[in-house]
Amino acid sequence: MGEARPDSPGAPRIYLRSIRVWKKRNPAIQIKTPGELDVMREAGLVVARTLERLVEAVKPGMTTADLDAIAEESIRSEGATPSFKGYQGFPACICTSINEEIVHGIPNPSKVLTEGDVISIDCGAIVDGWHGDSAVTVPVGEITAEERRLLEVCEESLWRGLAAGKADGRLSDIGNAVETYIRGQGDYGIVEEYVGHGIGTEMHMDPAVPNYGLPGRGPLLVPGMCFAVEPMVNLGTAETILLEDEWTVITGDGRRSAHFEHTFAVTEDGPWVLTALDGGERLKSA
Repeated sequence: MGEARPDSPGAPRIYLRSIRVWKKRNPAIQIKTPGELDVMREAGLVVARTLERLVEAVKPGMTTADLDAIAEESIRSEGATPSFKGYQGFPACICTSINEEIVHGIPNPSKVLTEGDVISIDCGAIVDGWHGDSAVTVPVGEITAEERRLLEVCEESLWRGLAAGKADGRLSDIGNAVETYIRGQGDYGIVEEYVGHGIGTEMHMDPAVPNYGLPGRGPLLVPGMCFAVEPMVNLGTAETILLEDEWTVITGDGRRSAHFEHTFAVTEDGPWVLTALDGGERLKSA
């Protein structure tokens, strides 16, 4: 689930986080022990398996409420708790954002998937007090080549950001890697109002992890730090609009958006992708 920047228009109503905290140059970052990382991995695997089931379930005629029911059963059947349900009043276990909806779409029995849609599904789970958070965007049936390329660019930018999350690097290296890749692929809108975040005993923790910026800035990355990286990329403008439900965020021009996310841990051996079933094997060749 994306974190709203405290200086964005929707932030005061969604996230009760002060601008003072946002502007700290060196925010305190929670460092996990190896045992705590193992529990976060358990939470990450719950999320990964749940998203796998949800992706398989996506098809025309399915409602977003149907998907939410699958997610809740999947998470709770593993003894975990949904991170999103009740968070700041959010009413569901997953976010389901369709087409021009960028993030935080609320599942609804009246929202029926149709051929040619794209849907972003964002999921979080808690195991023994530790969180995992991940998102994926998938097509509903056939989509255009332009839309398929949007999904490919957004997902690859996520992996570029994860690969930059190395010990002794700097936090801004992650966002710079995301932005540099996307800018090289075409004229896409990179959402700035909603960003990644630290994660651990809370779903949203310091520091914020933007999807843009210069490299070599911000806190030093050390083993035991965990972050959720989540680029949100639009076909058109980067402008966002918060709807009246005070959750759903849409593109300013009504064009489509994609959102991918993983939770990862900084380790001495490189980034460990806690919400990937294989732990992020593709990074070993990056």
